[in-house]
Amino acid sequence: MLDKINYAPRTKRIGLIVPSSNTNAEPDCLLLCPNGITIHSARSGGYDVDAIPDSTEMRKFVRQSLDQNCKDLMDARVDLIAYGCTSATLSDGPSFDAAFCNKLTEMTGRPAVTTAGALVEAIQYVGAKQVAFTSPYVKTLSQEAVSYLTDSGIDVVNEVSFNQELNSLEQNALTPQDAYDKALKADHPEAQAIVISCTDYRALEAVPAIEKTLGKPVITSNQALMFACLSRLDAPLWGLTAGGYLFTDSGRNR
Repeated sequence: MLDKINYAPRTKRIGLIVPSSNTNAEPDCLLLCPNGITIHSARSGGYDVDAIPDSTEMRKFVRQSLDQNCKDLMDARVDLIAYGCTSATLSDGPSFDAAFCNKLTEMTGRPAVTTAGALVEAIQYVGAKQVAFTSPYVKTLSQEAVSYLTDSGIDVVNEVSFNQELNSLEQNALTPQDAYDKALKADHPEAQAIVISCTDYRALEAVPAIEKTLGKPVITSNQALMFACLSRLDAPLWGLTAGGYLFTDSGRNR
């Protein structure tokens, strides 16, 4: 008879806020979650999934009350808040993003990370000064994302978006193959890294193939968000091969 059960400790909890229609952020984050770290989600809705998520919609979305989301996550006793929607704060620039992140901390008493801010941190971490950018955003929102990076001291040497405007469900339905194809199209001789934005874009699984083909680091929204979270939690990144260069020794030792 067994008298002792062996089990791994669960030491830290990440509280993740995602748009209600987003079904790609959580699977991606789980692919990059080391032993001992757990992820607990709160869904933020109140928008029309059939509408085109342009700048106006994203500014409206991010300004809605997060009181219930924060309360629910604090009930789960999380150690950190991760805001899993890149475009919501990208559209308003770095100053708004920083203020919004501070607001989350004030509401919860926990450190907070936004995906937009995490993108910048990841780009800087791999040492890239010039990047190529691609996303499923409408053109105006994509341009605002480029402005966000530029205002953060990062030179965007090429930008590629989709020809058609995609609603939230259409963005959600894109595949890793779409991410791979767009990344190769976005690449530029002067780009030191490829940035793929949007937490509901299934891009993480394409990272190893893109990096192998182009020989450059690839930064995706969910990958950058988890890297920022795990760095703040001082969590080990061993064996997380899905994270590509950013998560490898070569990336972390720069």
